[in-house]
Amino acid sequence: MKHLKKYNVNYSLTGKSTQPIILLLHGFTGDLQDFTPIIALLSPSYYCLAVDLPGHGKTSIRGEETCYNMSNTALALIHLLDDLQIHKCLLLGYSMGGRLALYMTLHFPDRFEKVVLESASPGLKTQKERSHRLESDLQIAQKLENSNLQEFLYYWYDRPLFQSLKKSPNFERLIETRLANNPIELAKSLRNMGTGKQPSLWEKLAQNQIPLLLLAGEYDDKFQRINAEIASLCPAAHNKIVSKAGHNIHFENIDEFVGAVRQFYD
Repeated sequence: MKHLKKYNVNYSLTGKSTQPIILLLHGFTGDLQDFTPIIALLSPSYYCLAVDLPGHGKTSIRGEETCYNMSNTALALIHLLDDLQIHKCLLLGYSMGGRLALYMTLHFPDRFEKVVLESASPGLKTQKERSHRLESDLQIAQKLENSNLQEFLYYWYDRPLFQSLKKSPNFERLIETRLANNPIELAKSLRNMGTGKQPSLWEKLAQNQIPLLLLAGEYDDKFQRINAEIASLCPAAHNKIVSKAGHNIHFENIDEFVGAVRQFYD
């Protein structure tokens, strides 16, 4: 555990410190353990740094709720890299962690060599869209605070985005791992780092020169469209669709996912 002023960031380091370093950022309701199977495959060649994002896992915040937002979280992670004497690394983010990874790439471009964005978006383009989404995020956060976490998780994964994930034979195991989270903390994360609160990153894409690998699942039409638009605006972005997977690619098709990541990083 490291104390970064208001952040007590829980993290794991796996592999040899002489190898290329990957910072891994999980999605909403997850934690660093989400990446355990991936790290097992990547750590023979890479030094893997996985973190629990604010509101998730064993990371704790000693400060106001703005500590959970994207800009402050990004800064806390840069401070963590400084503490660990990691000047430059590879970056991989899934969903909410992918939105954060893109924010970090665009705001701290000297810190990252190559970036994998799994089912991630640059946010919503207009204030009207963001306001509408924020209203929805706040309602869901309230539901989180007032319901049993297991019930909430079944409600959350009932969305069209996760239909293929729900068919996975390991879906119940995924639910089980997420029950370690604290619903009050998850609500703070959603209120402050949900898509409704995220600043739009669309207008910054054209200036990005860091190589991006944009991954979307075969069954995830929404993020295929988003990735195609990102690639059209950002010459440094490479688009790839992973077969037999929906939104959570690394869970649904780990072999093809890790193969794509390795090929890109190598």
